[in-house]
Amino acid sequence: MLFTLSSFLCGIAPSLPLLIVFRVLQGVGGGGLQPSEQAILADTFPPAKRGMAFAVYAMAVVVAPALGPTIGGWITDNYSWRWIFFMNIPFGVLSVLLTTLLVSDPPWLRSKKSGGVRVDYIGFGLLALGLGALQVVLDKGEREDWFDTRYIVVLTVLSIICLVAVYFWELHHKQPIIEVRLFSDRTFLMACVMLFMVGFVLYATTLLLPQLAQTLMGYTAELAGLMIMPGGFTLILVLPFVGFLLSRYDARVMIAFGLLLLAMSMFLMAHRFDLDVDFKTMMWARVLQAVSLAFLFIPINTAAYSYLPREKNNTASGLINLFRNIGGSVGISFVTTMLARRTQFHQSVLTAHATAYSAQFRAAVQGTSQIFMSAGAVTAQQQTYGQLYGSILRQSNMIAYLDNFWMLGVSALAVIPFVFLMKRPPQGAVAAGH
Repeated sequence: MLFTLSSFLCGIAPSLPLLIVFRVLQGVGGGGLQPSEQAILADTFPPAKRGMAFAVYAMAVVVAPALGPTIGGWITDNYSWRWIFFMNIPFGVLSVLLTTLLVSDPPWLRSKKSGGVRVDYIGFGLLALGLGALQVVLDKGEREDWFDTRYIVVLTVLSIICLVAVYFWELHHKQPIIEVRLFSDRTFLMACVMLFMVGFVLYATTLLLPQLAQTLMGYTAELAGLMIMPGGFTLILVLPFVGFLLSRYDARVMIAFGLLLLAMSMFLMAHRFDLDVDFKTMMWARVLQAVSLAFLFIPINTAAYSYLPREKNNTASGLINLFRNIGGSVGISFVTTMLARRTQFHQSVLTAHATAYSAQFRAAVQGTSQIFMSAGAVTAQQQTYGQLYGSILRQSNMIAYLDNFWMLGVSALAVIPFVFLMKRPPQGAVAAGH
């Protein structure tokens, strides 16, 4: 209800400050939805049926990101951005009605609630302050030149202190806001680490690909969305197949295969992309990445829930989503920083070769000058140098994107050894989340 109401408020927001306030409310309402969904499904289905149940659930989940960039781009290009928020309202109202009619708590959760719930306000405060400070650092760090800015340093120290404090506080609290003791299960811990990395790579590429298409290729927002959309539909098709395979193969092998496939998709982007790359090449690279994600999300959650008691499903779901979302924030911040700094590096390297001593540069200047002179340009020389400098900027930016793709591919490969630190999921165990 809060998510639906705040979506409406975002749509009618008269100013940017109010839009930010309403977006915060939207995050408060929406932040707990996905962990609750996962816990409900884990409580509802027996282990033998969870794999396919969560594969079907995941199909529904990925429809939104598959259609979202295209629909959002089309709305942005043709209508007001406010409709991006208004379109949430009918789905939110329907969800409230169906939840009221169909969803109920399992017996063990009802008995727990009957004894009353004590809120760990200190743990909640430390966690909120630590994560809030971390998010500001990740969002503003690049713009503020990271640790050369005093308030970034202060927020970093504050975030570290709060997150360390909340770990030790929750370790000894009877009703902790987060169950840090779950990390004593190395399988669950490794699953969280891998989901952090999956979020790191997924969110980073979801930022990089449309940005590359629009800034360097001249794509519209709608066309950039169309380039990403087939990957989402591919994921929908592959997920049931992965759910079927989970009952027959070791989840760890499937996770390792998914990470290898993810790395291959990143290396493909780094190898095949340039300023002349076509729509089809970019689309198929994203499709390959989508196939890899199908072999990661459900198998990783299979292992994560395998050795946890059922009454911990809610807490486990929250931690899993927290790690994935933090990974996404770190990934976006990291590639944004890398993109800016590698662009500067490659620009300095390319500019160093743009001298009168370079035969290629002299030939480029002469050829471009003749084009402007034949068009009757009075300032042909100035326009020539301006165009060549613009070309250097585009090339250095493109190479920086390729550096990012290589880095993401290496990161995916680096996680593979951690897969086999997990215990083999028991026979018949299946996925309990997406």
